[in-house]
Amino acid sequence: MPHVLATLVTCQGSTPREPGARMVITPTECFDTLGGGTFEWQTLEAARSFLSTGKPGFHLETFSLGGRSGQCCGGYVNVLLEVFPGSRVNVAVFGAGHVGGEIVSLCAPLPWQLYWFDSRLDVFTERCRHQPRLEYGTLDDAKTSVATLPPDTHTLVMTHDHDEDYALVAALILRDDIASIGLIGSESKWASFAGRLKRDGYSENRINRVRSPIGRIQNAKLQDKTPYAIALTAVSELLWLADMPPNQESRGLDPHMARTLFAKSPTTSS
Repeated sequence: MPHVLATLVTCQGSTPREPGARMVITPTECFDTLGGGTFEWQTLEAARSFLSTGKPGFHLETFSLGGRSGQCCGGYVNVLLEVFPGSRVNVAVFGAGHVGGEIVSLCAPLPWQLYWFDSRLDVFTERCRHQPRLEYGTLDDAKTSVATLPPDTHTLVMTHDHDEDYALVAALILRDDIASIGLIGSESKWASFAGRLKRDGYSENRINRVRSPIGRIQNAKLQDKTPYAIALTAVSELLWLADMPPNQESRGLDPHMARTLFAKSPTTSS
């Protein structure tokens, strides 16, 4: 879940909490307290502003309780905001059949946000309700469901219905911000889809965005067609597609800022 860890790192003068006090802030909730009042409200506002950018990082906020916050305490506090924007990788699986179910299970330990759709709501089991970072729902209309996906989502299309698959692919290739589009099926299925898309007026560049069959490792076709084996290759392929270097903004405070911060004189609290 996207959240900010707010830590009161230094205090001077009369302050409502002591150094080391922490609170966790999400877009809609907060847990624990730094002391309440206007100062805490301003901390919440700053934290949620950083969360809205979707970028991880560290930010140092300084509060003069009698000035910036208008509180009677009169002290000074420095609050470190550590921003954790949530999963950096989004994956949408269209289809809750055998392979789709295995893919979702295999993705559970990975720090990915999953979106799972099927036009048959009764296919989702009780286990789905307890898997972290998993949202699932009914696929009522391909265009509507595709429109709900966040930018840079990796998508896999594998419903029980070829017409439904086609509608999804046609909607996905029109979104330039989709990270990747994978379609389950044989080479003959993709040849049929590609021809149909061309006849329906889609450009070659858009058609070529689709990856089908999925799960090719070293450009070789796996002979094992069991759902678990297909899911393994599909997730392995996604690992490569979704791989990215660590975000440099999460490497911590500038050393000079940190030295200045922790060189402050001993503090008191009230």
